[in-house]
Amino acid sequence: MSFSSGSLAVFNRAITDYHVNDNVDTPLSNPFPVKSIDYYLYLKCWIDTVQWHLEDIIRDPDIDPVKALSIKRRIDRSNQERTDVVELIDSYFLDRYKDVRVSPDATINTESPAWAVDRLSILTLKIYHMSIEASRTDVEREQQTSCREKLDILLKQREDLSQAIDMLLDDIASGAKYMKVYKQMKMYNDPALNPVLYGRSER
Repeated sequence: MSFSSGSLAVFNRAITDYHVNDNVDTPLSNPFPVKSIDYYLYLKCWIDTVQWHLEDIIRDPDIDPVKALSIKRRIDRSNQERTDVVELIDSYFLDRYKDVRVSPDATINTESPAWAVDRLSILTLKIYHMSIEASRTDVEREQQTSCREKLDILLKQREDLSQAIDMLLDDIASGAKYMKVYKQMKMYNDPALNPVLYGRSER
């Protein structure tokens, strides 16, 4: 089984498990061994799935402003957690390919493998929800048709992205490409770097 195929199986399991209760406060129950790659893939998609629904909730035009602010801050924390897990997945790849002899003419990719996997997780969520929209019977035929066309595009995108991820990993394994990971430096989350936050201590 290719890495992308295995990842999709884990992502679909996470999405299915979440929708048993379909509640953003459902406790995470990760079925995979702690610190295994499947554990991190499941955690990544669970975070994405919860955040997807938080993004839906916060767009309610009648939402209480206090509740909206609370959800916005929860989404901010979720984004940081998502980044942290992506970096753990990249650490897995760095360790997996650490002994590869890199070709003198090896090139670097525009993004690390884990950030491509991040996109695959979110794409899996889009497909899940667009499938629901495409099968609705309470909407006009035009909307059904539009959603089905979008679903077809998403499915093709999944095929292309999966192939690209597997090709990238094959190239890294052969030494044709090499990994270079940059940690995400989210300045707005750092009290020492966000002027709104560090400015408070100077008042």
